[in-house]
Amino acid sequence: MKKFIVVAGNIGVGKSTLVQLVCEHMDFQPFYEPVAENPYLADFYHSMDSWSFHSQVFFLTHRLRIHQLMGRFTGSVIQDRSIYEDAEIFARNLAMQGHMSARDYATYHDLYETVADFLNPPDLMIYLRATVPTLIKRISLRNRDYERTIQPEYLEQLNQLYEQWIAGFTLCPVLTVPADDLDYVAHSRHLQLILAKVQEKLTGKEEVVFSSEDVQAAND
Repeated sequence: MKKFIVVAGNIGVGKSTLVQLVCEHMDFQPFYEPVAENPYLADFYHSMDSWSFHSQVFFLTHRLRIHQLMGRFTGSVIQDRSIYEDAEIFARNLAMQGHMSARDYATYHDLYETVADFLNPPDLMIYLRATVPTLIKRISLRNRDYERTIQPEYLEQLNQLYEQWIAGFTLCPVLTVPADDLDYVAHSRHLQLILAKVQEKLTGKEEVVFSSEDVQAAND
């Protein structure tokens, strides 16, 4: 049966990498976040006040196009970041910080809600949870020019919004991965643990979580 997974989480947490690894070990087709394709992103990081609305509308448009492609694909799919995060995390944070005007945010959010009503929800949301020091370390490792000016305070604000959002997310089951403790790139046992939990969650098991015993066993 066709499945639809979304990998969610803050900047630099490792979403794209996990998507790639899931596809290497499970029968899924990846759909990645359009980082390099966004013509506004570099300008946005230099002047959020001027370019936030443009950048968010681009992401919303592209994310809708990805949903259309995923709907037409006959096999199981996994998406790097969801349309829900664009609106509930990034656009909301920009509005809260005064980088997007109330008028622009209202227009954007009305468009988002209209679009979201037509979309099929995922079968599973994988939420990668990490603290700011972990995010900063991983951002520095990938060394993207336009990310060098991202401040720890900005990442912390996003983390707070992520926690609020995921606590109230009810469209599908959520599997929260403790990304501070599980380095699925460096340690194959960490990856195998995550894949096993994903499989369990997709079979309908409700109480699938990462316990401290799970993490310890993966480190032994």
